[in-house]
Amino acid sequence: MTIYIAFLRGINVGGHNKIKMQELRNLLTNMGLDKVNTYIQSGNIVFQSEENAEQLQHQIEQEIRNYFGFSVTVILRTVTELEQIINNCPYPVNLLLEGESVHLSLLAKEPSKEGINHLLDFKSEMEECYIKGKEVYLYLRQGVRNSKLSSQLQKLGVPATARNWKTIKKLETMVKAMQ
Repeated sequence: MTIYIAFLRGINVGGHNKIKMQELRNLLTNMGLDKVNTYIQSGNIVFQSEENAEQLQHQIEQEIRNYFGFSVTVILRTVTELEQIINNCPYPVNLLLEGESVHLSLLAKEPSKEGINHLLDFKSEMEECYIKGKEVYLYLRQGVRNSKLSSQLQKLGVPATARNWKTIKKLETMVKAMQ
């Protein structure tokens, strides 16, 4: 069985698209997924399945739409992909200064060259990004709240969802406990 990490985009934000994690776990378990665990209310799920990622992504999106009555984007990564994501991070995640943060934007597919160039136009001394495949790493020296760079991620033109590095590391811990 493959261990997957599902990242749901835009749930439980500002009172919109509310999903209780217990209901989500039950829904996914009833779909036949194994060892379903969630982390915080923003839609981070670790589970096992024998299905392929593309089929699972569509199936999870459809089940959520049918059960909760709204659409959400689901982005999947395997445990191997998560390990590569963590290993590829070019920023000093263990040496961040006060106010600094590292965030990861997980993309549904690789962005176009035009989208990448647009995002790179917003790099600055205070905000850096590194794009590798379907991931965008952000190193923000003044946090994410007023970041011009992070606000441009939607202009990459592909579905995406972002997480802070603490969440990524917690999901790694959950995956290791499942192995």
